[in-house]
Amino acid sequence: MIVQEYNRLGDCLADRGINVDDVKERLKEQKLETPSWAYGDGGTRFYVFKQAAAARTVWEKTADAAEVHKYTGITPTVALHIPWDMVDNWEELRNYAEEQGVRIGSINPNVFQEPEYKLGSVTNVNGQIREKATDHMLECVEIMKRTGSKVLSMWLADGTNYPGQGDFRRRKRWMEEAFAKVYGALDDDMVMLIEYKMFEPGFYHTDLADWGMATNLAKRLGPKAKTLVDLGHHALGTNIEHIVAYLIDEGKLGGFHFNNKKYADDDLTSGSINPYELFLIYNELAKAETDPDGGLEIAYMIDQSHNIKPKMQAMIQSVQNLQTAYAKALLVNQRQLEEYQAAGDVVGAEEVLMTAFNTDVTPLLEAVRRELGVPEQPLDAFRKSGYEERVAKERSK
Repeated sequence: MIVQEYNRLGDCLADRGINVDDVKERLKEQKLETPSWAYGDGGTRFYVFKQAAAARTVWEKTADAAEVHKYTGITPTVALHIPWDMVDNWEELRNYAEEQGVRIGSINPNVFQEPEYKLGSVTNVNGQIREKATDHMLECVEIMKRTGSKVLSMWLADGTNYPGQGDFRRRKRWMEEAFAKVYGALDDDMVMLIEYKMFEPGFYHTDLADWGMATNLAKRLGPKAKTLVDLGHHALGTNIEHIVAYLIDEGKLGGFHFNNKKYADDDLTSGSINPYELFLIYNELAKAETDPDGGLEIAYMIDQSHNIKPKMQAMIQSVQNLQTAYAKALLVNQRQLEEYQAAGDVVGAEEVLMTAFNTDVTPLLEAVRRELGVPEQPLDAFRKSGYEERVAKERSK
């Protein structure tokens, strides 16, 4: 039955001018990075509902990330947050990760939890505090070199809560000065991803408030700096797929933090609220992958912290949803879409997208997973594996 469904899908796609084997090969190349902080307790400013199976150390987080990769086959790296994941011996952690079947991915500096950063980190009026924050970022570059990481993911919580609290232009220049120092410490094969956020924790202004500010800073710094798009960091109703397309055309789209939102930066499971938006974002990415002037080099990362869902199950859900969105985007008949666009046929163009979005890609994804050597239904297989129950007992001791 499964083979028959796959063959029927292949015939259907052939009628649309799409080769199912080509789609399958692109899906097998999909890579997503999972974050260490998603495997530990956390997820709200108001209260943390602790889970018995939650990881307590970076070693346990790495093991959990490796287990997710074991069941999905497309999550080969784990992001670290410093100093949350600080260890004495980085080479030992790097070797441990590789033994588990994953690698250390992006390094994320934390300059928002020290008491000194109440009024800002690299934008603080106090030069000593700015220097402390910059030194921490430079320390993270050294950690990259010792772990084999190639991505520095930069997010600032810097901002103000009240009019007059800080000088916008001075803060901007201090921020640019700090980022330039860190950029200069990167190796040639490393990249700095600059993340932005509309608001929170600052409720009057944020020093890196939107994609334009982040991209302007990246252009000032140079080719090793690019923009990181977090799906939860925009105003309600923002056309994120338009931003993605714009950044692709500028050559400045460097990374994603996948999650989902209903109101603000909710950190919900990817694809759980607006799967059509996720599909439209992936449509822009999939289309650009085949551009004749070269493919994209984008770090696809998940950034979620689940407060009531079991950590690893939520992560596997997200991976499956991202696989589904990408698979459907690969089924868009781009040639036909362009023809409808050229003819001004608005309905026809939209129908091309809806046809792909409404296609059941389950047989395709199951075939991909079989060839990757992972379970056809990763979440179901993990829930039956007993891993969560076993680590819950071990970690409650």
